[in-house]
Parts: sequence; C-alpha cells; structure tokens
Amino acid sequence: MVKNGTLLVVDDNKSILTSLRILLGDVFERVITISSPNGLPSLLRSETVDAVLLDMNYTSAVNNGNEGLYWLREIKQMRPHVPVVLFTAYADIELAVKGVKEGAADFVVKPWNNAKLIQTLQAVCEEKQPSPAVPPSVMEWGTSAEMAELRERVKLCSTTDANILITGENGTGKEMLAREIHALSNRCNGAMVAVDMGAIPETLFESELFGYVKGAFTGAWADRKGRFEAADGGTLFLDEIGNLPLHQQAKLLTCIQQKQIVRVGSNQPRSVDIRLICATNCHLEAMVEQAAFREDLFYRINTIHLHLPSLRERRPDILPLARMFLKRYAEQYRRPVTGFTEEAVRLMNQYPWYGNIRELQHTVEKAVILCESDRLNPGHLDLSARMTKGDVPEERRVLTLEQMEMEALKEAVSLCKGNYSLAASRLGISRQTLYNKMKRYGL
Repeated sequence: MVKNGTLLVVDDNKSILTSLRILLGDVFERVITISSPNGLPSLLRSETVDAVLLDMNYTSAVNNGNEGLYWLREIKQMRPHVPVVLFTAYADIELAVKGVKEGAADFVVKPWNNAKLIQTLQAVCEEKQPSPAVPPSVMEWGTSAEMAELRERVKLCSTTDANILITGENGTGKEMLAREIHALSNRCNGAMVAVDMGAIPETLFESELFGYVKGAFTGAWADRKGRFEAADGGTLFLDEIGNLPLHQQAKLLTCIQQKQIVRVGSNQPRSVDIRLICATNCHLEAMVEQAAFREDLFYRINTIHLHLPSLRERRPDILPLARMFLKRYAEQYRRPVTGFTEEAVRLMNQYPWYGNIRELQHTVEKAVILCESDRLNPGHLDLSARMTKGDVPEERRVLTLEQMEMEALKEAVSLCKGNYSLAASRLGISRQTLYNKMKRYGL
C-alpha cells in the first residue's frame, strides 16, 4: 500500500493519540500527535502537513464543539490547502454541517470504526487541493553568480522562523529581500510590518514598537497596538538596526528574548509571535567591539546572515536591471523608449553606482521621462555630473557643495565604522540630521 504523507492528530486524550499512531502508522509516512491545539500555529509553520484530524473539544465540561470550530478556522487561515477532518464524540449533524461550511473536509464520530476512519482520511488526501503556487519573486535578482548563491541561501532559510540579519550598502534592496523572505515563508498569509529604526525619534521608540494604553500620556485617547503586535503571526522587519541607541537596544533585546511586549502605561505583558528580520548598512561587529552595539543583541538577531553585494560587485546585473526599469517606466509614462545606445550601455557598466539599485532605478526613470527618442543615450542618463573621486582625473574634478557634503558624510561614517551617533558628533550635527541627509543622498 502506498502511504500518504504527514498526518497531524490533535486530541487531548493521550490514549486516543497512542491508538491512532499505531492504527495510522501503516497509512501515513508520518503521524504527528499533539494533545493541545495551542501548539498548532508554531507546528504548522515548522512542519509540512498533508492532513489534520482535529478533535472538537478540549476544555473539561465543554462539549459544544466551538473550540474545534475556532481551531478549524485558524488552520484554514494558515494552511488553506490542508484538509481538516473533525473528530468528535458527539454525533451532532448540525455541528457537522457547520464545520463543513467553514472548510472542514469531513467529520468522524467517536468511537470510530477503524476501516471508516482510514477510508475517510485517505479520501480527503486524494482530493486534497494543490498547494498554492510559489508566489512570484518580488526581488530583483539579476543573473550574477553572487546573487544566484544568495538566492539559494534565501530558499533554505525562508521556511524557518530563524532570525535573519541582512547587511549591505544603501540602495542594494535590503527591504525588498526581507519581503521576498516573508513571501516564501510559512508566515506569508500574515502581516509584513517594516519599521525604519533610524526615523523613529527616541522619545517615541517604546510607543511605536510596543504600543500604549489609553491615558498613558497626553494625546493617548485610546489603546493602540505597536509594531510588534501589528506583526503578530507574521514578519517584523527592523531596518537600520545599527542606528538604535544602547539603552533602547536593551529594551528590544528583552522583548525578543521573552517574546512579550508591555504597552506604554500598562504592566500587563502581551505575547507576540513574530519572525524577526533586521537590516543595516553598518559594520555591527566593529560597533560591538566599540561597545556601541550590544553583543547579546547582535547574536540574537544574527542567526542567519545574508549579505547583499553592491551593484559594483555584480556588474553583469546592471544592464538587465536597467532594461527592466526602462520597460517599466516606458509603460508607466507612455514613452516610446525601447533601449539604450551602445555609449549609454558602456557608461552604465563603467559607472560606480554608489547608490546601487536605487540610484540605477531613479536614473533610468528620469531618463525615460526626459527622452524624446526611442533610445536612451549618455546625455539622458546624466551620470557625468555625479562622478566622484576616483572616477575622473583630479585635475578635471570640480565638486558642487552638495557633492562635498555627500563625501563628508560618507567619510565620517566610514571613519566611525558605521556608528551614526559618533559620526554625527564629529560632524557637529544631530544623529537625526545625519540620518536625514544620508537618506537624501541615498547613502
């Protein structure tokens, strides 16, 4: 007999679980049993299940089946293609009809008939709906060997709940990669909440991330969820994690370790179930050595490290990406632009692209808007004015004030090894001003 895949049995009676493991061991390749439905969410995220046999009642003296219907809805929300057979000691036809209407594949009454139970489970597995198609990629992968290797690592870690740290220069697509991981994960039906840590004022850190209760402070007219609660059951993406001051790092670490948050103005902890992805363009290892970033937090967020190479390191991808952007914006702005001249291609391949994919995208978009012919030339791209030190001979180089400011920012951040607070201090500006200027220049 050809065995079916994996069956999950949920029942609070351990004797029944033992009996079903023995009975169904010859029918399924694996029989997973749990005695409490509370473990369903985490198990469904970590295991591939082909069918579920779900008891209807778990609380003593309660036999109306509402618990089973609740968990049926939870299963169908997380895994809509997995068939669920309801299992109850009470032959209630109304409950059976209600369960089927809410998505159950069938209904089995205790005490069960072995042959009937096996027949029912085999039938729902044969009629099982195909798994959803793999979602289209949201990541601009390109064709380079560097990105092909990264893509394989992403496939391996996406279906786990491991914390991920994404590093890379600004403009390389760190948030886009986080969204790709979320789309490929078992949490894809949950929310993907992105937080720019550098843009949150220090005074609003706790209320933004953890939420607050009514009356917690002036203006708190009602309870409000923070970003952690908003991402419950999904993915929380913390961008620019290296910009977080030390005292706030401690609060974040506590939340991640305990998987609980406390809203501002409350003493009541709330459990949160999130997959954490962080990103930074800072050198966190150097910041740890300088005591600017907590070592325990670094290891907590860095279970898996994914590095996005700069566009300069993946030059074979420049032209394919440029063509993709050209097609997108030609359609969007209804321009008859179909390609690049040879001179434009040569210039793009030589240009350093310090702003990476974001700079390439903006360059092509602007060029398409201003182009009146069918092909983009070097004049449309307007890259020569943005050449910086090392790209042109020194005697020909004349910097604008904006270019000087941009280079001062890059040099300060580089000398301070990614420590924004120290770099801002040396430049004589606030950390928020430094961050805003770097955002402006795409650094």
